[in-house]
Amino acid sequence: MTDVVSTDPRTGAAVAAVATETGQEGVDAACSAAAGAARPLAELDRLARADLLRSLARALEEDRAELVALADRESALGTARLNNELNRTVHQFNLFADAVQEGGYLEAVVDRPADTPAGPRPDLRRMLVPLGPVAVFGASNFPLAFSVPGGDTASALAAGCPVVVKAHPAHPATSVRAFEVLSNAARAAGAPEGTLGLVHGVDAGAALVRHPEIRAAAFTGSTRGGRALFDLASARPDPIPFYGELGSLNPLVVTPGAARKRSAEIAQGLVGSFTLGGGQFCTKPGVVLVPGDSEGRALVDGMAELVTGAEAPVLLTEGVRHAYERGSGERREETVPGAHLVAEGIAAKGGWAAPVRLLSVEAAELDPAAVEECFGPVTLVVFYDGPEQLGSVLRDLPPSLAASVFAEPDELDLRAELQSELAHRTGRIVHDGYPTGVAVTAAMQHGGPWPSTTNALHTSVGTTAIRRFLRPMAWQNAPQEVLPDELRDQPVNPVPRQENT
Repeated sequence: MTDVVSTDPRTGAAVAAVATETGQEGVDAACSAAAGAARPLAELDRLARADLLRSLARALEEDRAELVALADRESALGTARLNNELNRTVHQFNLFADAVQEGGYLEAVVDRPADTPAGPRPDLRRMLVPLGPVAVFGASNFPLAFSVPGGDTASALAAGCPVVVKAHPAHPATSVRAFEVLSNAARAAGAPEGTLGLVHGVDAGAALVRHPEIRAAAFTGSTRGGRALFDLASARPDPIPFYGELGSLNPLVVTPGAARKRSAEIAQGLVGSFTLGGGQFCTKPGVVLVPGDSEGRALVDGMAELVTGAEAPVLLTEGVRHAYERGSGERREETVPGAHLVAEGIAAKGGWAAPVRLLSVEAAELDPAAVEECFGPVTLVVFYDGPEQLGSVLRDLPPSLAASVFAEPDELDLRAELQSELAHRTGRIVHDGYPTGVAVTAAMQHGGPWPSTTNALHTSVGTTAIRRFLRPMAWQNAPQEVLPDELRDQPVNPVPRQENT
């Protein structure tokens, strides 16, 4: 079997073999164990499931020092960022526990027998129930918040579904450690064996999506990798939902008024946003539309000055750095014809570091449909000439997870027009702010039209993410004794529900 090696991106050196790639037999074992856990986990009452989620949160907190140290050594994201990421991860488990305890996510409905304009109505009761075992694919850029212990895992467990995680090769040691922490905590909390599983390797990931015991999959990563897995999920004899969060440009528009009045402020905020985490966020503003007048060009001059003094961040993997150089370096014209280098930061030194870059192109020379996400510390400025050309570029850019608009109070009509245009092409519109902050809350929508995700109906962040791993089930004329507690006339643990609609 092939070793799974943990590497230090600051040096590019291999540190240790921490696992072996999982063969078909290992995938079968993990999926069979998950299938065995599915019914007892689904039958746990909501309060017990909420307690399980809180136990997992406490276990992660108690292992904070080791998890953060490992994640930093494998990602070079820094302990400050990773401690914040672990805060978010712990918060996610606790937030989902609260949602499970409250029960509104079940969408419970009780319609008792009645005469209606459509005829007699039987006793009908409906709520959401768990799908079954879920495959979760860890993301390279969030070793704690979108990996073994991330939001996909938390939301699937909240739904009552066992999880088999495919570890990301960028942080295998962190994945193994997090799996041990969560597995031990789940066992101590009384969760059935098989509630959590872990596999390694590209082939194991493909086998996981094809496995007949897996009922849904969640993925965060590249468009190419996500599309390949989406096709596998769709080609099964029994196709399953595949929730992929893929590439995203996240256009940011600066209006003429904003460029005139807030040039320095926006320049600083933009550089901070597209370089945050080494530019390795799915919500990074990858395309910035700026007026081509003197104020807009002065704003970009301010960005260029900040970029020139920026240190070279260490990227997550050798593959990320290679793709970054292709998309932003000397070969950038292959991906963005007409683009030229405006400014470049301090030269990279060692490991998988790469310099910050600022590119620009005139809107008249741009083929918007050809622009793709470039993972890393770079953004592309597009100089537009008037609102008509701005609208044309926005209409031709690929849809995104998020979009941003900076405008002044006296440009309300333009702001409204931009919002109307962007609403068809994104899942979240940010006004006078940057898209790189994704709050974990019930109101968050982190998902958008293809190619940003494979399913624009759902979110991968916030409590609504639970909905991905549930399906509706109705009971007609059922005796009280066989109904779920939430649908009985006198429930022990009541939930919000519609009645006699």
